[in-house]
Amino acid sequence: MAPDPSNSSSSFILVGIPHLEAFSSCLGTLFCSAYIIALLGNGAVLLVIGVDRSLRQPSHCFLAMLAVVDMVMVTSIVPKMLSVLWLNTTEIGGTACFVQMFLVHSTTSEESGVLLAMAADRYVAICHPLRYRAILSHQTIARIGLAIVLRAQLFMVPLSWMVINLPYCHSHVIPHSYCEHMAVAKLACADPRPSELYSVAGSSLIVGTDVAFIAASYGMILNTVLGKRSCRKALSTCGCHICVMLLYYIPGIVSICAQLFDSTVSVPAQVLLADLYLTLPTMLNPIIYSMRTKQIRGALLKMLFSRKLQA
Repeated sequence: MAPDPSNSSSSFILVGIPHLEAFSSCLGTLFCSAYIIALLGNGAVLLVIGVDRSLRQPSHCFLAMLAVVDMVMVTSIVPKMLSVLWLNTTEIGGTACFVQMFLVHSTTSEESGVLLAMAADRYVAICHPLRYRAILSHQTIARIGLAIVLRAQLFMVPLSWMVINLPYCHSHVIPHSYCEHMAVAKLACADPRPSELYSVAGSSLIVGTDVAFIAASYGMILNTVLGKRSCRKALSTCGCHICVMLLYYIPGIVSICAQLFDSTVSVPAQVLLADLYLTLPTMLNPIIYSMRTKQIRGALLKMLFSRKLQA
């Protein structure tokens, strides 16, 4: 009997983190703590930038974009993950699953785009300081933000359409803690390779292009500052940014390769890598990028102390 495509709209079952069910409570506590830190950190960044009119530099706009993307990304997976780990509420509706898949993978593309924009911002600020405001005007920043969002949507809409239209007539158990598109596509009783190939090709193009331009930006920055008094400060800033980028890109690349090429990496390790890929950077980004920024740190402390005095 031919598979019924209508089954694609039925519910799915999220396993959580396979083979680590005995540690569900501990894992849930860790991810909940990371979620709270991510919300507080990114929320504080958005609040300070929104309230303080002096924080209208292009770099602050990009930090605000990063905070919004991080909050959407982590919120799209952690609440449901906690309900699976703590409450054993494993069922997720078909529509909710595909919406989650869309949000997760579109925000990862947007995050990569914002990291590239931030690297370009640092390049202009250090290598062309006199033309900084002329190059990165408010109109240019708005266009960059729009381009980042449009690129993610143009990548995800075809992928979502391919995965949604697959017939799911066999197991609906997803061996994952969220609706990761490869894990979902593998449940189909039709060939999932077209969607997998599209995903790998699109992800490789986006990540490869962004990483190449980020590396070029920081390379030109280092070439400019070497031998100058600002060298130590620039090296410190670049080093922190590069570490966060490595934390963002490496787990994602390893996770995708492990699933695609049947690596010897165990399933629990694959799922944990995918979870850390989405939660760890969202927790660290406000600390590394924003709280190290003197203006944001000063504005936040000023806001906190003024409220204490009023109380």
